[in-house]
Amino acid sequence: MTLFTAAALWVTPVQAVPKEHDAAPNARIEDADGHALEMKALKGKPVVIIYDDRTSAPKSEGFRKELIKLLKSPPYASQVEILLVANVSAYDFWPARGTVEDAIRKETKKQGAKVYCDWTGGFRSAFKLKDEVTSVVMVGKDGRVAFALEGVPGGKEQQRLHEALRAQAGQ
Repeated sequence: MTLFTAAALWVTPVQAVPKEHDAAPNARIEDADGHALEMKALKGKPVVIIYDDRTSAPKSEGFRKELIKLLKSPPYASQVEILLVANVSAYDFWPARGTVEDAIRKETKKQGAKVYCDWTGGFRSAFKLKDEVTSVVMVGKDGRVAFALEGVPGGKEQQRLHEALRAQAGQ
């Protein structure tokens, strides 16, 4: 066994999403107009977060559209918040930032839900999300993670997300 192999055995794999039932971190994001939102401001209301970047967003487009439609319909419309978060940390410099803000405004209109910006990568780090991969996290009314998945939910994962939504909405 080489020294490298022995050292590799001691390395713990990095968690890609927060553990379910753990307290959600109080991470901060901004909309395209610079209005900040902190997760703690949403405590008491279930929140579904879809975190993407320009590489992963095309793969999650169909899922996002369906979920937005679901969450804008009764009984979820008034009870569940959806946060579409874009990892734009690579563009936090002039003049790129202004171009990205304009693109995010257009995307907000296209999606029918506000798209928030993670300019520093701090939101991604706080929630332990991987770069270039769609992540879906639901934070329950109690501020704890009720659902977390790396990748676009399909089949059983999507069913589990819907069950968590129904439970949080009292259905």
